[in-house]
Amino acid sequence: MDSTQLFLALKNAGVKADADGPLWWPSAGTFEVVVGAVLIQNTNWKNADKALNNLKNANLMSLEGIVKTPAAELALLIKPSGFYNTKAKRLKTLCEAIFKKFGDFENFKENVSREWLLGVKGIGAESCDAVLCYACGREVMVVDSYALRILSFLGYEFENYEEAREWLEAVNSEQICKAYGRELDMNEIYAKFHGKIVEFCKAHFNGKRLDEAGEEILKSIK
Repeated sequence: MDSTQLFLALKNAGVKADADGPLWWPSAGTFEVVVGAVLIQNTNWKNADKALNNLKNANLMSLEGIVKTPAAELALLIKPSGFYNTKAKRLKTLCEAIFKKFGDFENFKENVSREWLLGVKGIGAESCDAVLCYACGREVMVVDSYALRILSFLGYEFENYEEAREWLEAVNSEQICKAYGRELDMNEIYAKFHGKIVEFCKAHFNGKRLDEAGEEILKSIK
């Protein structure tokens, strides 16, 4: 079994990952993804989305807006996402670093490197790759707890994040494009793949337990 077979098994089972556009993550390609990548840490999207909406309603959904706002004020606005004091500090640290290095979001989007982003305090590999894939349009696959859950069920264990990412990124683009009947770049392929993994796990896993319908989908490639 390889990552291409996993992708196609999820696609053939009708797992959707494009409800919010071809890149799955809401508001892909915008600064909102940067904020969301921090707020989603250790919570679910429903809670993160409430926090995002609070920032929007306060007219703070911009790089400059976050930079100029005290961390204590940000913390109150993002409270629904949990760990709000820590996340406010991380978000402000990240935005200040972006502003200092790149000046604006568009320059950041075009020129940021993975190494630079990983060097920002509070930004781990998963958050980094979510920003690169969904905000910056880079050819990067996000590895999250859902991906590791599926891979563990299929009998795969990896020593670290990078090994899991390398395995998932080995997906065969020609076979995926053939399945869709059109050309897709690797950014869209990785975004769809990650989205399908998340939506599959949300629908079929209860903790580490996979339901019968989920087992039926995966058994052909296990």
